[in-house]
Amino acid sequence: MNIFALFETRVREALESLIRSGRLPEGLDLSRVLVEPPRDPSHGDLATNAALVLAKEAKQNPKALGEALAEELRGDPRVSEASVAGPGFINLRLVPEVFHEVIRAALKDGEAYGRAQMGGGPVNIEYVSANPTGPMHVGHGRGAVFGDALANLLAAAGRPVTREYYINDAGAQVDVLARSAFLRYREALGETIAIPEGLYPGDYLKPVGAALAQAHGRALLDKPEAEWLPLVRRFAIDAMMDTIREDLAAIGIRHDVFFSEATLQGENGGKVAELLEALRAKGLVYEGHLPPPKGQLPDDWEDREQTLFRSTQFGDDVDRALLKSDGSYTYFASDIAYHRDKWLRGANELIDVLGADHGGYVKRMQAAVKAVSDGEARLDVKLCQLVRLLRAGEPVKMSKRAGEFITLREVIDEVGRDAIRFMMLYRKNDATLDFDLAKVVEQSKDNPVFYVQYGHARRFSVLRQAREALPGEDFSRGALRADADLSVLTDPGEIEMMRLVAQYPRVLESAAAAHEPHRIAFYLYETASSLHSFWNKGKDLPQLRIVNPTDRKSTRARLALVEALGGVLASGLAVLGVSAPDEMR
Repeated sequence: MNIFALFETRVREALESLIRSGRLPEGLDLSRVLVEPPRDPSHGDLATNAALVLAKEAKQNPKALGEALAEELRGDPRVSEASVAGPGFINLRLVPEVFHEVIRAALKDGEAYGRAQMGGGPVNIEYVSANPTGPMHVGHGRGAVFGDALANLLAAAGRPVTREYYINDAGAQVDVLARSAFLRYREALGETIAIPEGLYPGDYLKPVGAALAQAHGRALLDKPEAEWLPLVRRFAIDAMMDTIREDLAAIGIRHDVFFSEATLQGENGGKVAELLEALRAKGLVYEGHLPPPKGQLPDDWEDREQTLFRSTQFGDDVDRALLKSDGSYTYFASDIAYHRDKWLRGANELIDVLGADHGGYVKRMQAAVKAVSDGEARLDVKLCQLVRLLRAGEPVKMSKRAGEFITLREVIDEVGRDAIRFMMLYRKNDATLDFDLAKVVEQSKDNPVFYVQYGHARRFSVLRQAREALPGEDFSRGALRADADLSVLTDPGEIEMMRLVAQYPRVLESAAAAHEPHRIAFYLYETASSLHSFWNKGKDLPQLRIVNPTDRKSTRARLALVEALGGVLASGLAVLGVSAPDEMR
């Protein structure tokens, strides 16, 4: 039950009534009409912008239009008050029975409450896609958690979702990996080695070298590089991907598809060659010259004729090269072929979750996706900013194992999956995140993940108290839904909790539409805070205690409310991929 969607429909019906009566002109664009919670809850339960957004088109004073619309809405039996505020906002106060219906709907649906069918077709979300050249670091972890939560969120909103990892296994960096692993192989055979500049020095490749030695003995030493390089490269990539999969599993992240970059360039150019042929058939490839880069001219700048894609035709700043001077494909050509492949597999919405250093990538890839799909698919690129790792406010020293960075697995082992996932999502993805290893395990209100999980555990704690205080009573969700008298819930704290339960479907839908899972984390903290606040009031005011053995009616009503609110906490935590404990230990 989404009261915001219900009343958005009701407001549109009222507007259509004004149109039929001649008080508004026909042909108005009602798509901009919204129903939202008012900024100040004291103003009412709902607010609509209808008069503000339609006044100019209707050639009417917004306040006068607001008064006419408010008059229509006052006839709705679910509306106890409709008033016009400021330049034309309409605030609605609803009769209590509306919120009682919400609580009963939440009790009936359980964790399915609030989930919707947004429509819009299949979504492909590519996230993590860390180069398979070493273990994942904390920055990878942020993109991994964000992408996984976004996939959960879109699935909760009714979208079919494919979770994808792009394995960068075709570039020069995997040759560097292979040469680094070969040195560790020689080391495992007893040689004393030094890692030269330009290769990977981390100890994480020692087990790979030892495994190569066990598999091949000394046989690789007798082969020229041209023979051992592809073999060691495949072996090292597979070993690194096994490590990455294990780290992802430890943080609760899964993928449906692991796509190999190497498969794009098969026989006769593979899918990249197919892409160029498709672009040429559309007249989107030409031979031409690119302007020099803005700013200082590089010493190696060469003004030459190149094979170019007409990306400016689709909103990019400049056209883009598809072939290098040696005739090989550019990274951009491979990226277009990959995104075309996603679209050909059936996704009409593509989401890439990337690091903040990929900002220059966005326009060109959105242009490319528009071109290859004839506008049928759209690409949203979500950039995840850096993570600053702290301990009690001080920067954390570098990892002994990885050398230049802290591995994600080290952080998982120290603070646990739930703390990482929640805190990675408790800030918007494009804002830098300070992750303090000491604070995320504190048991206090200042630690959001603890505070929200504690709110969910309190749901079960009060049920246990009720069963002890009133033995023999049926406190199941079905029984509470059937006979709890919700009319006794009149305290401002109880009304606030009912409003928050009512807001959950809207929060879920708007977060999914905006691709912003942090909205769920913020909402959960606010909702848990409301429950904790009301529970604390009951310590000072016995008449507000959730479990009151001398007042069976208020006890059942409050338990129904807590059970509905607890279901929302469990649902939201599931979207974030965070556990919802029955008790805190």
